Amino acid sequence: MNLREIFVENFAGDLEYHPRRAVVCLILAVAAFCVWFLSSSEAQFTTVPLVFALGSLALLIKGIFLLRKSSEGLGLSDQELAKLSDPSNRKSLPSIAGQASQVVQDFGTGALLLWPLLKIGKDIDKSWSDPPLFRVFLTGAIVFLVGWALRRVTSSNKKLSTPH
Repeated sequence: MNLREIFVENFAGDLEYHPRRAVVCLILAVAAFCVWFLSSSEAQFTTVPLVFALGSLALLIKGIFLLRKSSEGLGLSDQELAKLSDPSNRKSLPSIAGQASQVVQDFGTGALLLWPLLKIGKDIDKSWSDPPLFRVFLTGAIVFLVGWALRRVTSSNKKLSTPH
């Protein structure tokens, strides 16, 4: 497995149309944003509330992608479409633990990848002299790695428990 495949699997491997998972992601995005929004004005721009704000943005984007209809059925005949929608051809969903670890990983991705947005906030509000850029990045990386490790553990447990 090369580096590109690793990144695609970790960041976009589960972005197929799934409205129930999309609703869960959107609800979690709103809840994470509320943590930032409802924190006191002195604490809003500290590390933890900023991680929640950026994590909510990542979950919002993930929820939107999960609501997007797939184009895998375009250009197929009626017979091929019927084969595609056959229950035996459907992809099975990961376990609850696998899905929860994916949400943790997606949440951490927000702070891990979106921390440069804090520089824009510093440019807009000149009174914000010292944004916690490295701490937000580091916290996002830790949360991402925890989610990644949990995904590996749950997927290896699944492989160990299946008979060959």
